[in-house]
Amino acid sequence: MNPFDGSVSPRHEEAEDAAAEGRCPWARFSSWLECVCVVTFDLELGQAIELVYPQDVKLTEKEKTSICYLSFPDSYSGSLGDTQFSFRMRQSVGRRGSRFRDDIYNRDAPVTLQREVSHFCGYVYFRQVKDVSVKRGYFQKSLVLLSRLPYTHMFHMLLQIIAPEYFEKLEPCLEAVCNEIDQWPSPEPGLTLNLPVMGVVLQVRIPSKTDKPGGSPLRQTAKENLLPAPTVLPTIHELDLFKCFQSMLIHLQMLWELVLLGEPLVIMAPSPTISSETVLALISSICPLKFCSDFRPYFTIHDSEFREYTTRTQAPPNVVLGVTNPFFIKTFQTWPHIIRLGETKMAGDLPKQIKVKKLAKLKTLDTKPGIYTAYKTFLHKDKILIKRLLKGIQRKRPSEVQSAILRRHLLELTQSFIIPLERYMASLMPLQRSVTPWKTPPQIRPFSQDEFMATLDHSGPQLTSVLKGDWMGLYRKFFRSPNFDGWYRHRHREMVQKLECLHLEVICDADLLGWTKDKSEVEIVDLVLKLREKLIKAQRQQLQVKDGVMDKLDAFIKSIISSLPDDLQTVLSTH
Repeated sequence: MNPFDGSVSPRHEEAEDAAAEGRCPWARFSSWLECVCVVTFDLELGQAIELVYPQDVKLTEKEKTSICYLSFPDSYSGSLGDTQFSFRMRQSVGRRGSRFRDDIYNRDAPVTLQREVSHFCGYVYFRQVKDVSVKRGYFQKSLVLLSRLPYTHMFHMLLQIIAPEYFEKLEPCLEAVCNEIDQWPSPEPGLTLNLPVMGVVLQVRIPSKTDKPGGSPLRQTAKENLLPAPTVLPTIHELDLFKCFQSMLIHLQMLWELVLLGEPLVIMAPSPTISSETVLALISSICPLKFCSDFRPYFTIHDSEFREYTTRTQAPPNVVLGVTNPFFIKTFQTWPHIIRLGETKMAGDLPKQIKVKKLAKLKTLDTKPGIYTAYKTFLHKDKILIKRLLKGIQRKRPSEVQSAILRRHLLELTQSFIIPLERYMASLMPLQRSVTPWKTPPQIRPFSQDEFMATLDHSGPQLTSVLKGDWMGLYRKFFRSPNFDGWYRHRHREMVQKLECLHLEVICDADLLGWTKDKSEVEIVDLVLKLREKLIKAQRQQLQVKDGVMDKLDAFIKSIISSLPDDLQTVLSTH
């Protein structure tokens, strides 16, 4: 018999984390932010990091260099004022993981909002104003929040509160803000949190993977008579999709397919704001599916991956890059899909729609806005949606309503595509009755593309989507994409863990004491060791088993050990 090799519940580890959090300086701060940086323009050095807070955060030289270049506009036009944008950068190899345990958060968060493991997200507030006291005549500084959390909307709102104040009062103000953030509760999926900073209370709800996709946003909750009344953020991560896509509405279907298939894509934009918002809007267009390739909301020629991504000796990588420097037009001539954006122009009262153009026309620095690609969509456009959005512009429908219509359409489109895959995947799971206490859990059946395609006639996307076209061709191409690979691995891992939970539960319900009655000491010791290994693995993997299962099995192990001879008890209690 071998009941065991498997996995469970985080109570013990959560308690440990709470204790560690109490001891570790900046533990709560680091559950939100890695650090805050100030980047300034130095006449001798160019961009330079002036300050990193907390001071004990260790950034490598390569990371500091990346932050310097990514936190200033690349080809700045000289226009004055404040600019906000985002970037994403690879962390240095060999860096120790975050000081904070990520697995409990990631277990409960939607896949699209999980903490980054090997990248940092940067949120930038850049100010350029005339200043006669500076040699060059300009004050140029960026305040940068570095985090592993993709909370774009929330962190940009936070910067709007703290950056103007920081530029006036400098370092003491930053120290005070970081101390306030260090008092915040950690982000926990499913909870609504009140986060005080600089006299404002931000009220946010952290999404959970159990939320219904496209559910209603956060409404203000009366809580603890907070003074001042909280500023409610309806979302922590969503962008104004309509603003991002308004000049490309007629090509929405193409954009969605390019992102779904993980195609190499470059966005050339007039500013880092438009570049980063467009890239993030594109990535989010396939929610609730996670985009599993690399993406850079803002990418510069100084980036450490520049050579890797622009070599002409191999096919372009599956990455979405946002750039602003016209130099990139020459660099990316071999890429299959390039979106050149300008400032949105109006044709009457409608935003002018950019055209699809041949790649060969992408030659000069003053290349006209357009989508340069030879890509042919698998599915037809949704003309009703486009008409509805264009009519909404004429009727002056608010941007947030237009965005909600767009988001709902994209969500329904992605769900129509993914539901048949989810349904087929579920059919690969062994039957519950085949999980028995005395055998290793059965295997999940392998994924067969041909078998899946055969299910589409009776349970394909046509059941939920009105869009016509070559759905089969789209699935075939999707199977070769990083997004399919990422989705499949994630679902397979979830199913393996579900089997482990079921196995633990059937073991818990079995008559283990009865089984030991006629067994030798060797067999009983073997059972104890395997059960204990299974429980440890379960705790390590944060498996969510039914209440009481862990405690029951733990009590069983203790009672069995106490019934054994003293010498064996000693060995097992120190094992």
